[in-house]
Amino acid sequence: MTEFPLSGQTALVTGGARRIGAAIVRRLHVAGAKVVIHYHQSSTEALALAKELNQQRADSAFLVNADLLQTNLSAMMEEVLAYDKGLDILVNNASLFYPTHLEWDGSAAEALMQMNAFVPYQLSLLAKSALEKRKGTIINLVDIHAEKPLRDYSLYSQSKAALRQQTLSLAKELAPQIRVNAVAPGTILWPEDKAALTESQKAALLKEIPLQRLGTASVIAEAVLYLATATYVTGIILPVDGGRLLVK
Repeated sequence: MTEFPLSGQTALVTGGARRIGAAIVRRLHVAGAKVVIHYHQSSTEALALAKELNQQRADSAFLVNADLLQTNLSAMMEEVLAYDKGLDILVNNASLFYPTHLEWDGSAAEALMQMNAFVPYQLSLLAKSALEKRKGTIINLVDIHAEKPLRDYSLYSQSKAALRQQTLSLAKELAPQIRVNAVAPGTILWPEDKAALTESQKAALLKEIPLQRLGTASVIAEAVLYLATATYVTGIILPVDGGRLLVK
């Protein structure tokens, strides 16, 4: 791989201001890409990240603020495409993650399915023409729990399973002009807010991982970079989970 394999390319990363999203943004930028950083509420982090990257290379980072559940996604994509007159890489990273247990919650079901499955689908279709022109790629952030359901997270697991199938479907539908793949993270960063774990829960989870350690955002970013540059790879779901899927 050349030192700057993404030189001359532009990438949109949804939820790109912090955590895994920010790691992906930084890695694609280091590889030479211009980056469009979508964010919703993390304005402080987004502004700091864009400033950092633009200091490294002038006009190499652009911010787009939107609530993906409420905004006009078509207008948002027009703003993205206007930045560099096109798009090469779409990374659907923005996601919702929280437990719902075995209870029906219509608003939670709608929000989880909308954010984790339907928004990526809409953005992929809106970016289709631009990506076709540059023989671009779509990379979705799925989850190993799309394949291995997580207790108390049934609706979340279902939403990510939908995104997993979407990845495979679009890989077939959009070939040969556009490649579509996904990264399926395992336990990478400890969840926050309503999904936060106790120390005993963390310890128990780590015992189930063959590599016996927490992953890092950088390993997901490296996987995304691989898929962004692997020109003969489409329709794969790449687990980055320390071997977690090996454990029943």
